[in-house]
Amino acid sequence: MDKILICAGGPKLELCSFDRFRKESNIYYIGADRGTLYLLEEGIVPHEAVGDFDSLTEQEWEEINRKVKKIDRHRAEKDETDTDLALFKAISYNPKEIFITGVTGGRLDHFEAAVRSLYQMKSQYPHIEHKIINRHNEISILLPGKHIIRRDENYRYLSFFSFQQAVENVTLRGVKYETTRERIEVGSSRFTSNELVDEQGYISFSSGICLMIRSSDL
Repeated sequence: MDKILICAGGPKLELCSFDRFRKESNIYYIGADRGTLYLLEEGIVPHEAVGDFDSLTEQEWEEINRKVKKIDRHRAEKDETDTDLALFKAISYNPKEIFITGVTGGRLDHFEAAVRSLYQMKSQYPHIEHKIINRHNEISILLPGKHIIRRDENYRYLSFFSFQQAVENVTLRGVKYETTRERIEVGSSRFTSNELVDEQGYISFSSGICLMIRSSDL
């Protein structure tokens, strides 16, 4: 399969728009805990559901158990988050892209854990694109090399941050504020709120880990 969408159980207002995915013919849906209910409410029956489901009422659990054919229920006391469990399942199918929604907003520890998991998965499986998305943001981890960035009116602004270590020899092209072989320092906000001026641009860098956030105004 080409794409997998994981829906976790964060605040509903922080979910992505599912319209862009409904048109996809080769997409696989995984519900993580309460995110399974969110998918069902959108009229999407997930192919799989995973988690401890300890936040659900008995009626909600019965609905999931009745409608979802493949369920992997875990005990509440576990080392992995429900989102991690869903990510492990997604990775096993070796897709081209994994999208994660339902992990922004609400508890900041859950969001931070999701970003850390995004980094770990990208480091271990660099050939797979991993993205955290909601209605106004798309977050991805970039490894050293050249990365094409295509225009998307849903995400007008581009921001780049160092993740854990400085990003070296950063070149940006096709954007409003171009750079050549510059450095993104740890803690720097200098590379915030850029914009594409062409149909596509790119970022390239030689070392470090780059966190790219594509955003739109609320």
